[in-house]
Amino acid sequence: MDRQQALPWVHTALILFLLSPGGAIEIPMDLTQPPTITKQSVKDHIVDPRDNILIECEAKGNPAPSFHWTRNSRFFNIAKDPRVSMRRRSGTLVIDFRSGGRPEEYEGEYQCFARNKFGTALSNRIRLQVSKSPLWPKENLDPVVVQEGAPLTLQCNPPPGLPSPVIFWMSSSMEPITQDKRVSQGHNGDLYFSNVMLQDMQTDYSCNARFHFTHTIQQKNPFTLKVLTNNPYNDSSLRNHPDMYSARGVAERTPSFMYPQGTSSSKMVLRGMDLLLDCIASGVPTPDIAWYKKGGDLPSDKTKFENFNKALRITNVSEEDSGEYFCLASNKMGSIRHTISVRVKAAPYWLDEPKNLILAPGEDGRLVCRANGNPKPTVQWMVNGEPLQSAPPNPNREVAGDTIIFRDTQISSRAVYQCNTSNEHGYLLANAFVSVLDVPPRMLSPRNQLIRVILYNRTRLDCPFFGSPIPTLRWFKNGQGSNLDGGNYHVYENGSLEIKMIRKEDQGIYTCVATNILGKAENQVRLEVKDPTRIYRMPEDQVVKRGTTVQLECRVKHDPSLKLMVSWLKDDEPLYIGNRMKKEDDSLTIFGVAERDQGSYTCMASTELDQDLAKAYLTVLGRPDRPRDLELTDLAERSVRLTWIPGDDNNSPITDYVIQFEEDQFQPGVWHDHSKFPGSVNSAVLQLSPYVNYQFRVIAVNEVGSSHPSLPSERYRTSGAPPESNPSDVKGEGTRKNNMEITWTPMNATSAFGPNLRYIVKWRRRETRETWNNVTVWGSRYVVGQTPVYVPYEIRVQAENDFGKGPEPDTVIGYSGEDLPSAPRRFRVRQPNLETINLEWDHPEHPNGILIGYTLKYVAFNGTKLGKQLVENFSPNQTKFSVQRADPVSRYRFSLSARTQVGSGEAATEETPAPPNEAYTNNQADIATQGWFIGLMCAIALLVLILLIVCFIKRSRGGKYPVREKKDVPLGPEDPKEEDGSFDYSDEDNKPLQGSQTSLDGTIKQQESDDSLVDYGEGGEGQFNEDGSFIGQYTVKKDKEETEGNESSEATSPVNAIYSLA
Repeated sequence: MDRQQALPWVHTALILFLLSPGGAIEIPMDLTQPPTITKQSVKDHIVDPRDNILIECEAKGNPAPSFHWTRNSRFFNIAKDPRVSMRRRSGTLVIDFRSGGRPEEYEGEYQCFARNKFGTALSNRIRLQVSKSPLWPKENLDPVVVQEGAPLTLQCNPPPGLPSPVIFWMSSSMEPITQDKRVSQGHNGDLYFSNVMLQDMQTDYSCNARFHFTHTIQQKNPFTLKVLTNNPYNDSSLRNHPDMYSARGVAERTPSFMYPQGTSSSKMVLRGMDLLLDCIASGVPTPDIAWYKKGGDLPSDKTKFENFNKALRITNVSEEDSGEYFCLASNKMGSIRHTISVRVKAAPYWLDEPKNLILAPGEDGRLVCRANGNPKPTVQWMVNGEPLQSAPPNPNREVAGDTIIFRDTQISSRAVYQCNTSNEHGYLLANAFVSVLDVPPRMLSPRNQLIRVILYNRTRLDCPFFGSPIPTLRWFKNGQGSNLDGGNYHVYENGSLEIKMIRKEDQGIYTCVATNILGKAENQVRLEVKDPTRIYRMPEDQVVKRGTTVQLECRVKHDPSLKLMVSWLKDDEPLYIGNRMKKEDDSLTIFGVAERDQGSYTCMASTELDQDLAKAYLTVLGRPDRPRDLELTDLAERSVRLTWIPGDDNNSPITDYVIQFEEDQFQPGVWHDHSKFPGSVNSAVLQLSPYVNYQFRVIAVNEVGSSHPSLPSERYRTSGAPPESNPSDVKGEGTRKNNMEITWTPMNATSAFGPNLRYIVKWRRRETRETWNNVTVWGSRYVVGQTPVYVPYEIRVQAENDFGKGPEPDTVIGYSGEDLPSAPRRFRVRQPNLETINLEWDHPEHPNGILIGYTLKYVAFNGTKLGKQLVENFSPNQTKFSVQRADPVSRYRFSLSARTQVGSGEAATEETPAPPNEAYTNNQADIATQGWFIGLMCAIALLVLILLIVCFIKRSRGGKYPVREKKDVPLGPEDPKEEDGSFDYSDEDNKPLQGSQTSLDGTIKQQESDDSLVDYGEGGEGQFNEDGSFIGQYTVKKDKEETEGNESSEATSPVNAIYSLA
C-alpha cells in the first residue's frame, strides 16, 4: 500500500503575477519602458539546408521597439536581399529558398538590435551554420587477416558532418553487429575486438553514419575478416564453452590497452557538460573493466557505466570532478591500469546577473554583473549596444569594474545597458535597462479575491503591485493595525505573504497596502481554511487465486463544506466498473478474479481543493502453461536447435525457460538441467557432449512458479570422441600405515564422450626416479598396498574410453598412511629456582605423519606419596613448557609423547633431581620422629650386634681369618688373598663415610675429604632408597694409610658393619 498526496492547495479566482516570490518587479506595459529581448535563437544555430532559414528575435517595450540586424559585425541590409524578410511586429528573420539560392551563402554571425526612444537591447551573437552530410569517400578495402585470439580494431573515420553523425556498425545486409564484452564500439566510432574468434568471420562489418538534419545514412564499404586458426572446425558449441579459448587452442594473454593506449592520458571537459571516458582492452580471456577515482569515490548520483563497463560517463560535471581517474583491466592472467587526468574548465556562468533597475528621479541605484569561469572571464560594459567608453559622459554614472553606480538619477539617464563577460570557452551577454519614472502605487491583481486553503499546508498570498519610487508593502489581518511579518508569516520582496503552516485561526480578511511618496494603494484577500481530505483506511496489497473474490477498502474523511468524489484507477488509468465489479462509497469488490485483474489499484479521494491517493497491488496467482510442440532442427555434431511454442503466461510474464535433458546410458529416466534462456525466446541452440543419447523437455518459469514440464522431444545421439577432461578431486590418503587409497570424483554422462569409460591410475614415490606404476580402474578408487609409512607419492588419474585417452592429467601429491611417531628428542628438565621447572624438547626423529601436537603427563611425588596426574596438550610447534612447583620439596616425574592422527607415540620420561641438602635434612628430621622409623632402627641395631658377636667368636677360634703379624703392613694389591682364598679382616677398614652429602642428581659428593664413595667400591653408584637409607655396596679399601684410619676413627656405624660383612 502506498499513499500519494496531491497538490496541497488550490487558489480560486487568483492570478499569480510573478513566477517566484523573489522575482524582479515588472513595469506594467501601459507605462513607457526601454526594450527587453524576450526570445532569440540559440548561439550555435544549425539549420537544415532543405528548409527556409529562421533566425528568431522577439522583444517588448513601450513604445514598441524597431529591429535591425548585423551580420559578421556589419549592418545587414535586409531590404537589398529579396530572399530575406522580417516578420511583422517582430525582429525574426526569414530567409526563403523556394525561388532558389544556396543556404551556405548565408552562414555567419548574426546579432539582433531592438530599439525605441528609451534605449537599445541586443540579442546574443548567433552563429548560423548549415547542416552538412558529406558522402563517404570511395575506397577499396582489402580483407583483414588476423590470427584467432589476437586483438583487432576496425576504424570508421566518418566524413566530417555538422553536427557530428551518429555512428553504428552493421553488416552489408543491414544486420546489426552483436556487441558484447568482447566486441564493442568505442565512442570514437571504431569497432574493437578484444580478441578475434573464428565465428567473427561469418559476417562482414560496415560502419554507418546517420546525419541528424537530413535523416540520411551513409555506409562505408564493408570490412571482410579472414581468421587464421589452429582449429579450423567452427564448432558452434564452443561459443558457450566454459573455457572457450583453451577449447579452441587459443593461447591466454594478459590484458593490454587498445584505447587509450599506454598507461596515462589526459582529458579536458567544460563545466556543466558530460565527462565521457573510454577504456578498451585486449586480452585472452576478455578482460573485465573497473573504474576508480584516485583519492575518493566516484560521484554515485551522476555516474553511469556504459558499453559493457568500458565507458564511464559523469553527467553535469563541476570543478569537484577534476582529478585522476583510472580504469583497471583484468583477467585471470593479470591486470593493468590506465590513468586519465581530468581537468574541468568552465565557460562563463552567472554569479550575479544584472537586473532591470527602476528608479524615481533623484534616487540612487546600481547594476551588478558578476560571473565566474575557468579561466576567469573578463567583463565589458555597453550602453544601447555601444561600448561604454564611447558613450556620452554621464556625471551621474560611475563604473567600478563589474558594477555601475547611479547617483541622483534623472529622466535623461534612461538606457539599456549590456554586460558581456567572456573567456576562451564562451561568453554571456545580459541586457538590463535603467528606467526613471514617477508613478504612484497601483495594484495589478483583481480586488477582493477569495482564497480557500487546506489546514496545515503552506500558503502564499500574492499582492502584485507597482510604483516608482518602489512602494513599501505591508499586510494586515481583519483590519488590525499590526503589520504581519515574522513568526508564522514571511513577506517577500515582491510583496507576497507566505503563511508557513495554516491554522484555523488564520482564517480571515487580509489587506495589503503599498505606499510611496506619491500615494498608496491597497487590496484585500479573504482566506478560508478547510479540513484536509484523508484516506484513513487504505486498500492493502493482496495476493489471490484466480476465481476468488477480493475487496479493496477505501474510507475517507473530508471537509463537509467541500464536495467529495471517490474514484478508482487501475494501473494509473480510470477503472471501468464492469458487471464483475461493485463500487461502493468505501470499497471496491471484484468477483471471480481473472488474470486480467492483476495490477495496481488506486483509490483517489478528491475535492476541489485537494486530494488523497492510496494504492494497492493485486496479484493474481497463475503459473504459466507448459510449452508444447518441441522440435529439433539444425542437427550438428556437437549442437542442435530446440524450438518450442510457449504456453500461456497467465498474466505473469515468463522470465526464464529451463531446458532439461535425459540420457539412457548412465542414469536413464533421470532429468538434468541443461541450460536456461530468457523468457523472450522460444528457440535456442544447445551445446552437446559426445556419445550421449539426448532427449529434451522445457519448463517455463514466471514470478509465481514453474509450469509442468513439456512433453519430451525426440531423441538425438551424438557421436563419440576421446574424453576432453579427467576426473576431478583426485586424492591420495592412507587408511592404514602401510597403504594409500587413491580416490576421485567419477565423470558423468556428458563428460564420458564414449563407451567403456575407465581410468588409468598412475603412482610413484615423489622425488625418486622410480618408474610409474599404473593400473586401469572402472570404479572411483584404488588402494596401493605395502607402502612405507607416510611417504609422498605423485598421482595421476587419466580418463579413457573406446575412442581414446583424455588429456595428460595433472599430478597430485598424496601420502601413504600415518603411524605413531617416535619419542620427542632431547627431552630436558631444568630447575632455575625452587619455584619453576622448565621443560624443553625437540621434534621426534621419525614423525611418521603430520604431527598434530604433544601430550605431557606429569605427577608430583614425595617419598611414597603421589600427587594427582596432570595432562597438558600442546600444538605441534611448541617445544617448551614451564611448571610451577606446588612446594620446594616434592619431585616431579614427566612423560612426553608426540601425536599424529593415528594416536600418541612412544613417550620420553624424565624426573626432576633430588632437592637441595637443606630440604633433605629437614625431611630426614621429619622421618626420624616417626615411630615406624625408630622401630626399624632398633631392629637393625639388634641384627648388627648379633653379627658382631658371631664375628668375634669366629676370630677367637682362629678359623679362616689369620691375623697379620704386623698391623702396619698393608695387604698388597698384587696379593689380596691368602692361598686358601681368605683375606684378613681389619677394623680400620670399617671407617664411616665422612662429610658426604646428597647432590641434586642423587650422587654422593666429597666434602673437604679425598675420600669418595668410589674409593670404597668398584665403580658402582651409591643410592639412597625412599626412606633415605644407603643401599649401595662397596669393597674394603686395603691401602688406606694408618694415620688416615686413626684420624677418621669414630664409633662404628651399624650400617658400615653390615656392609663390611657382606
